[in-house]
Amino acid sequence: MQHRVCLTTSDRLLAKTRLLEAATAMNSKVYIETFGCQMNVADTERAVTGLRKAGYEMTSAPDEADVVLLNTCSVRERAERKVFRRVGELRKSPRRPVIGVMGCVAQLEGPSIFQKAAAVDLVIGTRATDRIPSLLARIRDGEKFVIDLEERQDGEVWDVSPAERRSPYVAFVPIIEGCNKFCSFCIVPYSRGREKSRGATEIVAEVRQLRSLGYKEVQLIGQNVNSYRPKTEDGLEGYVGATPFSRLLRAVAATGTERIKFTTSFPRDFHPDIVSAIEEYPNLCNWVHLPVQSGSDRMLKAMRRGHTSADYLRRVEMIKSSTRRLSLTSDIIVGFPGESEQDFENTMQLVRDCEFDGLFIFKYSKRNGTPAANFSQPVSEADKTARFLALEELQSSLQDKLYNKQVGRTLSVLVEKQSARSNHDVSGHSTCNKVVNFKGNMKQCGSIVDVLISEGKPNSLYGTAISG
Repeated sequence: MQHRVCLTTSDRLLAKTRLLEAATAMNSKVYIETFGCQMNVADTERAVTGLRKAGYEMTSAPDEADVVLLNTCSVRERAERKVFRRVGELRKSPRRPVIGVMGCVAQLEGPSIFQKAAAVDLVIGTRATDRIPSLLARIRDGEKFVIDLEERQDGEVWDVSPAERRSPYVAFVPIIEGCNKFCSFCIVPYSRGREKSRGATEIVAEVRQLRSLGYKEVQLIGQNVNSYRPKTEDGLEGYVGATPFSRLLRAVAATGTERIKFTTSFPRDFHPDIVSAIEEYPNLCNWVHLPVQSGSDRMLKAMRRGHTSADYLRRVEMIKSSTRRLSLTSDIIVGFPGESEQDFENTMQLVRDCEFDGLFIFKYSKRNGTPAANFSQPVSEADKTARFLALEELQSSLQDKLYNKQVGRTLSVLVEKQSARSNHDVSGHSTCNKVVNFKGNMKQCGSIVDVLISEGKPNSLYGTAISG
């Protein structure tokens, strides 16, 4: 059940008076809280870039903010409920900031948000990120309950200031937004819209700029990156490849950026030429994230995934047969409507066959507006939990073996931060996207270090620096 906040008419008028006073102040401070995926992180970076250009000051303290924006995720119901709870908390702040809901929940719920949470002043859809300053100006001018769910306007480009990147070493570069797949459980095509690919020339120029600014790793991101289909091939001339995405990979690799990763890939669009590109360019990292969602053909059909378990296993074989040792991770949903014990056992067997380096397991979450929301034969919460734990235990045992196999190997690690477990250790990610900790100091952050692995842990590796 979603959290509802009720205000009397006098409370609302008083709140609006306060927000107008706050919004008209010089150097108004804005705080953005981000929920969800890498695309949401990229949207926040873009929003902050535009807000600073418009004269707003950003703050990391919500209690100091004149404007609080919640950049939301709607993939699971729990994430959506969390947003409405957060609105209720913000309403109690003595400062009473302007409260805006942006992102996927905003796009899906639209004007109903004002009824569900009367403290909300502003609703910003997924394609309105560039227009936030003008929306705040409308509030400043006295307009109430401002909303923008429109498409991107002509001339709007993906503009992110390097100063607003979440990391000074790793940059997210969106290459495609939206989704055309319409899996029966997924709300993304409704919240993010249809697939729209950025021009290759624009993407490559951004990657070149990031390299010139000292970024060591670029991650090409999108709901389905390998579904990349730009309107024109401008920027890809001269690059071989069976698909626009594999040609883009080669074009981005040719910039000389030290490390390039991409996520998430869709199984149906995973072409063998992607593996060929990785084999040709050492700076294309040895990691593939390829969500399968289920090992049961019956469930895959009900999910409308467009592939069978055999189709998926053929792609896995292709990835694991590469001349490079490629790390493979995936997503799985347990407890999808109608999932039987045999369906679940088929999923368990697929996990045994694939031996994933990492696995993200989710209990099925009903999303109103998706076809699966109307499916019969729901799986009980008890069964969902039991299957979640059984799959988690299996993955843990397989992962332990895989991680222990890394002992004695040397991995290239981009140092990003101090280890959470020890002040004497630093932490980073390998090219195969594994967390690696080793004895070091913060001066090494941003450098790429060769680390000899000495120990495999449940979700990370530990070693000793032998370079850098």
